[in-house]
Amino acid sequence: MQTFRSFPPRRRFARYLTEHRVFRDFFELSLVGIAFLLYFLVRGSTVDRTGEAFNRAVRIIDFEQKWGFFWELELQTLIMGSRALVQLFNGIYFWLDFPLIVVVGLWLYFRHRHQYTITRDAILSSGAIALVIYHLFPVAPPRLLSGFGFVDTLAVFNNLSYQAQSTQPFVNPYAAVPSLHVGWAFLLMLGIIGATRSKPIWFLAALLPVAQFAAIVVTANHFIFDAIIGLIVSCMGLVIAIMLQRFGYAYLRGWLGQEPAVKARARGA
Repeated sequence: MQTFRSFPPRRRFARYLTEHRVFRDFFELSLVGIAFLLYFLVRGSTVDRTGEAFNRAVRIIDFEQKWGFFWELELQTLIMGSRALVQLFNGIYFWLDFPLIVVVGLWLYFRHRHQYTITRDAILSSGAIALVIYHLFPVAPPRLLSGFGFVDTLAVFNNLSYQAQSTQPFVNPYAAVPSLHVGWAFLLMLGIIGATRSKPIWFLAALLPVAQFAAIVVTANHFIFDAIIGLIVSCMGLVIAIMLQRFGYAYLRGWLGQEPAVKARARGA
């Protein structure tokens, strides 16, 4: 009979994750935390292609005008007369992004593990795709464009500067496309809806990507085009997450020497 120490390192690690819940939870939360830290550090790496970023933003305006959906200025004008509305959308933009991801992620992890895994994989996969796009195609956000009339509502009304010394390592001002504010809100919506049967919660979850879409536009942080690309990238991440569920994790369990749960239950394990 094999002892624990006689197993290969990967099998020992797999058994430790299986048999020690505290270690498994710590490992999972640390893994996700490190992944997000690396995402923001890479995303915030210095971009010295300013001219290219601004030219591409102007081309996005031209594209939206050509296809008849350059509505950003009109939508921002609708809220500028109400400080309460401006503060509301500033709050949605800030608090219903990464802070909400953390809250929903913890809830799904401890209460709905399957939905957590799919949502986690979709968010991390889409984030990895977005990093490549940010590097290859830097784009300036509307708030940085002069001569168009956009107002940086977060800076003007909440005194939040994206170029503050404390946040500069995590911020890339030219990472406007894709807008993962919208894409990740869409993935959170799917994760929440898949984890509960409560119709009121479904309704609130469905409002999340809509509210985030409105917030990114009226705060002049993204164009409508950015949101469309963000949804496409997030759907690509979702496809990767589903493929991992169907094929990737089965291979990983075999590599770690773990039996599928169905076979283990059949043997009375």
